[in-house]
Amino acid sequence: MKVLDLKCQLGHSFEGWFGSEQDFLSQCVASQVCCPICNDSHIVKQLSAPRLLLSSRRAQIDSHGNNNDHVYIDSTKPFDPAEALAEIVTLFVSNSTDVGDKFAVEARKIFYGESTERAIRGTATRQEARALSDEGIDIIMIPTPIRNKVSIH
Repeated sequence: MKVLDLKCQLGHSFEGWFGSEQDFLSQCVASQVCCPICNDSHIVKQLSAPRLLLSSRRAQIDSHGNNNDHVYIDSTKPFDPAEALAEIVTLFVSNSTDVGDKFAVEARKIFYGESTERAIRGTATRQEARALSDEGIDIIMIPTPIRNKVSIH
């Protein structure tokens, strides 16, 4: 697995996992790589130190340092990016508060110090997400198909 640091035209930086450099290039040509913040498909690679995720290596994801929960890749079976993403989403869901369609309002309250800092999740329109980004509020958009496949109960 090749981990790349990516950036969209609006300057949002994010990480992408690909089987190879060729996989990344072919997905870009097909507009399959999109910014998770603004959904822009004009993506460029940023300079970064090379990182590889190998199935024999443990991938450790810490929930913003707030707890010691970890997600590990089982080295006894082939790596499945969709399954790994589902595990990460499940970990996030179990360590965040659902604020529903009040996401933009709550995100602003947290950003401006009007509410306790915490991990939240919810829904926002593209316009709300763009407005949050314009205000300097970092958010991560999780596509609905992934969210629907993950049991949050």
